[in-house]
Amino acid sequence: MGWVVFAHTLLGQVSGNINYQTQLRFSDQNIHIGFQSPGEAVISVKGMSNVEADSYVAIFNVTQVGKTTMEVNRLIDERISRIKSFTESDPDVVLFVDMVSFVPVYEYEVEKKIFSKKTYNEVPKGFELKKNLHVKYADPDFLNTLIAKAAEAEIYDLVRVDYISDSLEQKKRELREKAKGLLLQKVQDHQELQGVDSSAVERDVVDGFRVVYPVEMYKSYQAYNNSSLELKRSAKVSTVDKTTTLYYQPIMDKEFDFVINPVIVEPVIQVMYEVKLRIKREQKKEETKKEYFLITPAGEVKNLRIGG
Repeated sequence: MGWVVFAHTLLGQVSGNINYQTQLRFSDQNIHIGFQSPGEAVISVKGMSNVEADSYVAIFNVTQVGKTTMEVNRLIDERISRIKSFTESDPDVVLFVDMVSFVPVYEYEVEKKIFSKKTYNEVPKGFELKKNLHVKYADPDFLNTLIAKAAEAEIYDLVRVDYISDSLEQKKRELREKAKGLLLQKVQDHQELQGVDSSAVERDVVDGFRVVYPVEMYKSYQAYNNSSLELKRSAKVSTVDKTTTLYYQPIMDKEFDFVINPVIVEPVIQVMYEVKLRIKREQKKEETKKEYFLITPAGEVKNLRIGG
């Protein structure tokens, strides 16, 4: 009896629920630096640095309503004071209260008339006061405790979290120096391949930076699978709300010549740098020989050889 052996290649695949978003498109958020005039040989180097934050600023919104100005101020100050007492115990935490708005709130009052329709008039109901709390901290784990303390004061609206780095200029210099070395190597390779004398070319250089913060890089999707059940048109279908997932999508490093700190596990500040060198070979000016002609009164054309 003969045996037949089939060999299968097993491929491991890991992607995640993001693939449920069938129309997912990653927008072009890369850096692009260009010259205005095309046609010359252009050598480009792109680099990116993933910079971890040194400190953070979390912004919470606090909204309070009350019947009088004194009441609304007292109530919001009581809520904010709970956060103040918590943050003041940590010397590395700074709290700033930003006044946003203070407006009256109205309601409708029905004016009853005997021989006409009802009339609805706006009348003052109270006041609405909004303030933002800016909390600066250095330890990223501090935010979890801060959110819990804010919830105790009935503060639930976390507007955003800003990432701050004290070394952005240093990272930019590091990117520029590394890109400069790669560019010089590319120029040398280009000249060797083209057989171009470096002294017989014109050069123009253009460069630029782009900085992207985590707050700009969050996307969303819904993970669910539609039912393929065929129902009659008269059938009643009850749907449920689908959960929307937010996730951090950093700029992919597929188009860069080098990446500093490529492996990241937390949102980072991404600094991109591109430098382009345009190389144009100098055109040798050919010496043109001028000819002079003389037209005689008889209409004859004679070539005058001057200096020949």
